[in-house]
Amino acid sequence: MRTTDFDYILPEELIADRPLPERSASRMLVVHRDTGLIEHRHFSDILEYVRPGDHFVLNDTKVVPARYFSNDGSIELVRAGLAQELVWKCLVRPGKKMKIGRTVQVGDATGTVESIDDEGYRYIRWDKMVDEDTHGRLALPHYMNRESDPSDKERYQTIYAAHEGAIAAPTAGLHFTPSILQAIPHSFVTLHVGVGTFRPVKVEQVEDHHMHRESFCMPEATAAAIEAAQRVIAVGTTSVRVLETLATRHGRPLPPGCGDTDIFIYPGYEYKVTNALLTNFHLPQSTLIMLVCAFAGKELIMEAYRQAVELRYRFFSYGDCMLIL
Repeated sequence: MRTTDFDYILPEELIADRPLPERSASRMLVVHRDTGLIEHRHFSDILEYVRPGDHFVLNDTKVVPARYFSNDGSIELVRAGLAQELVWKCLVRPGKKMKIGRTVQVGDATGTVESIDDEGYRYIRWDKMVDEDTHGRLALPHYMNRESDPSDKERYQTIYAAHEGAIAAPTAGLHFTPSILQAIPHSFVTLHVGVGTFRPVKVEQVEDHHMHRESFCMPEATAAAIEAAQRVIAVGTTSVRVLETLATRHGRPLPPGCGDTDIFIYPGYEYKVTNALLTNFHLPQSTLIMLVCAFAGKELIMEAYRQAVELRYRFFSYGDCMLIL
């Protein structure tokens, strides 16, 4: 398979850079895998598709302020993780200014580049804790073409976010309101979405792509609920990654516990747990659209995307969603 097989044309004006006033007002394109039927609904209609024995699995990771700028504005840091309490694993721009031994100041904290790994991440040791509340910003996706503002602190976060650690939001969950969540059988997994979610696929052949690694946890209660369910509905590709990672490694029943995953799901993969999927619309040629095509077939998904563009759905993180049954 070629990466370009997963391309589509998207007018720039369909990229949502702000959320709708109401979370559940998003449109919802519904794809029926068994018949090929495509419906055009709203997320507020989702309860009409819930049947006895269903169980929704949602990702309760919480987005943290991961983007920082040096005091003089010349260096941008995106914290990808913590190697130690005072050592950050960072993406840095411009990288050529941040060689080993170079320093950067954020507020009253001074950081020194200790090492650089093979992927270009800088490991920066701080002489004191950086004031995240003052200097940290949300690392909004590049396609929004704007800085985060106070409203994003609420809206670029699911209503059930609980465990800090994500750089990007698990965006399929952004549509849920308390009343809709309360009305469905559900439980949570945690997968901390990393910077790799923004990285494009740069290889020509899909199979040559190296997937990023993310940490996850599967609670015991969630594992038990999944095994008791007749139909498991994953909310978002991040939830899928947890479910399918555990099933691939251990089979059924799924074991509880924590770990990390670099699972890469593309057409040809056989799903082992996920029976239905709620997801947003994804970037052309991305690993996420490949995952969705693996679930419902490339031709059907590309037709769904074609209709979504024609009917002017809103795309990407703050955009509309797709329910695949």
